[in-house]
Amino acid sequence: MRRTWIAGGWLIIAAIVFLSLATQAVEINVKEGDKIGHLLAYGFLMAWWSQLYVSRPTRLQLALSFVALGAAMELLQGLTPDRFPEWLDLAADAAGVLLGWLVSPPRIPNLLNRLADAVSPKQP
Repeated sequence: MRRTWIAGGWLIIAAIVFLSLATQAVEINVKEGDKIGHLLAYGFLMAWWSQLYVSRPTRLQLALSFVALGAAMELLQGLTPDRFPEWLDLAADAAGVLLGWLVSPPRIPNLLNRLADAVSPKQP
């Protein structure tokens, strides 16, 4: 189950990279809706990986890596003809990472462990 969860985490990262650099930006029809998208994407990313790694030092490394990913995406957007960097997007990414950390175990149940318990064969 752990390897599947890790693969899912890498798929989330790949989706963020693809959507960040795609020619057409995802439109959310509310004022500053893209910031909400950034907040949710990076929050989900951090919460996902926090199911796997619960130690504070490891989570700090994850958090810094995900904020660095957001910064790299903003810089790379500046190199594309159709997109441009917005530093408020990076702030939304960082806020999402913080939110993802705050809603992760031990504050909420570890969903990975619950899923693993649900699909594992029961001992008689």
